[in-house]
Amino acid sequence: MRLWRKSASPDPAAAENAAAGARYASAKERLKGDAQETARQRLMIASVIFGIAFTAVGLRMGYVSLLRDGAEPTQRVAARGGSIQSERADIVDRNGAVLATSVPVMSAFVNPHLLLDPQEAARKIVTALPDLKYDEVREKLEGDRTFVWIKRGLSPREHDRVNRLGIPGLEFQAEERRIYPQGTAAAHILGYASVDNTGLAGMERYFDQQLQSGETVQLSIDLRLQRIVEREIARAVQKFSAIGATAIVMDATNGEVLAMASLPTYNPNSTRTLTNEALFNRATLGVYEQGSTFKIFNTAMALDSGKVSMTSVFDATSPIKIDRFTINDDHAQRRPLSVPEIFKYSSNIASAKMAVDVMGPEGQRAFFDKIGFLKPVTTQLPEVASPLWPRHWMKINTMTIAFGHGISVTPLHLAMGSAAMVNGGILYQPSLVKRTAASDKGRRVIQQKTSVHMRQLLRLNAVEGTGKNANVPGYEVGGKTGTAEKPGRGGYRQKALISSFVGAFPMNDPKFIVIVSLDEPKGLPETGGYATAGWVAAPSVKVIIEQIVSLYGILPGDLKEGLPPIEIASTPVPAPVVPAPVVPASIRRSPGDHRKALPVRPAPGQTAAAPGPGVRRVASE
Repeated sequence: MRLWRKSASPDPAAAENAAAGARYASAKERLKGDAQETARQRLMIASVIFGIAFTAVGLRMGYVSLLRDGAEPTQRVAARGGSIQSERADIVDRNGAVLATSVPVMSAFVNPHLLLDPQEAARKIVTALPDLKYDEVREKLEGDRTFVWIKRGLSPREHDRVNRLGIPGLEFQAEERRIYPQGTAAAHILGYASVDNTGLAGMERYFDQQLQSGETVQLSIDLRLQRIVEREIARAVQKFSAIGATAIVMDATNGEVLAMASLPTYNPNSTRTLTNEALFNRATLGVYEQGSTFKIFNTAMALDSGKVSMTSVFDATSPIKIDRFTINDDHAQRRPLSVPEIFKYSSNIASAKMAVDVMGPEGQRAFFDKIGFLKPVTTQLPEVASPLWPRHWMKINTMTIAFGHGISVTPLHLAMGSAAMVNGGILYQPSLVKRTAASDKGRRVIQQKTSVHMRQLLRLNAVEGTGKNANVPGYEVGGKTGTAEKPGRGGYRQKALISSFVGAFPMNDPKFIVIVSLDEPKGLPETGGYATAGWVAAPSVKVIIEQIVSLYGILPGDLKEGLPPIEIASTPVPAPVVPAPVVPASIRRSPGDHRKALPVRPAPGQTAAAPGPGVRRVASE
């Protein structure tokens, strides 16, 4: 309706009335105009209120879908720093072969409140996923919660079967799953991750933050050698009916662990195999008396003191009786023995007298502390055990420790200490990741001339002594046997042995330390019924050494004196690429991101590290 203003009246009274605000022609029209003005104001207020409400709802939806980290499937947030979690990086071996990686998977979840018939839904779900139990699924679906997981990490086939069920309230969430393409290989080194991709053991746990940040971890182990070692100790366990075994191959020149295995083992891809017995890493958690392998350290200690030379003689004519104990020799010669003879015949009597006469309790304890045998090994594995040693180190302890009884260390301690005794006297902490020249310069623990003598003694033992079954013609192998009875209630169990052999080669310039240890092996007719280290462990060391020289293409002529030292080849991994921010898990992987084990030869973008000056690269690429 259009309103017209009346013409102004010349009458002053009429003009005053017009100025007073007579806007409309009548009182009815004025009332109608006021009502419209009120309606406009109310509409404006309502619009503001609705705008605020919608803004709040939008902010809440953004928070729930992008930022919150709770039990319901949302965009995941990194545990540290508050940034969006990126894909967990790979773990690879020294040549770039993938040992652990992450793949996209779907996980099924349900809102029970949206189900029409929980029992029928449970029946259908169990039909599609037969590994689930009906009663457990039904109990979840009949609960009062608004969100329950049905199964996480579905395989593509399982995802398809569940998706075809068409159950209202049953949905899927894109996630990542940690897989181990090599199965049981290096399981105790790698460890495993949880369903939420958090490291729970091994390298996965130690490098959890680095892996979550997308940085690849390259180990020092060689997958090819790792499989060789695992296969050989599995054969030995079966042959000698042992309850377990462990083996280590270490680079004596820098402490890098090239292979490390423990039996029984597990498959990190299958939670059903994660038993306490299988998870126990005998190489780093098994604390054992190492028997006569300790004569390596006892002899080195005496020679390094300057009070003993290679021509020194100790009387081994009669057993030693101290308190209620008697110390005997397994290969008794019943005469005075020189230092090489003590080592060759593995004399307990002469070794005990050497320790007491030369070093005494305090000197012996100080030496074992210097070589790291009185504390846990420092390495990248979180699963390491503390050695067991006498708190009151007396004369009788000095005698028994001289031949490996009364002190217990892990096989990794044994490998670390043995390397120092033969590599020129430098102790390196064991490393399961690749090292550079500046990573660990080591520290001197014995003189270089002492190390030369120890090489000679170890070589003598492999040629003429108890280690003959480990000798590989043409490759200058040295080694020492060690057989210890396991302690039990009331004393030692004579039939329960830990039989170990420490091997090294080439003895003119040691590069490899090889240790094999069997737990409770049983003698066979071909071993004369013996289950000692020279019969059950030394042959496995020989097999592993033969495989090493074949794998790396080492010829007997390569071990001649005067040649440059041997270096084990490896392939550096490419530098990590900075991940793009906030990429959904379902589309995070690019088309060119191939998830498969890399060949041993350098892949595109990788370059084999060039050997340093005066170094021979012998590993086949």
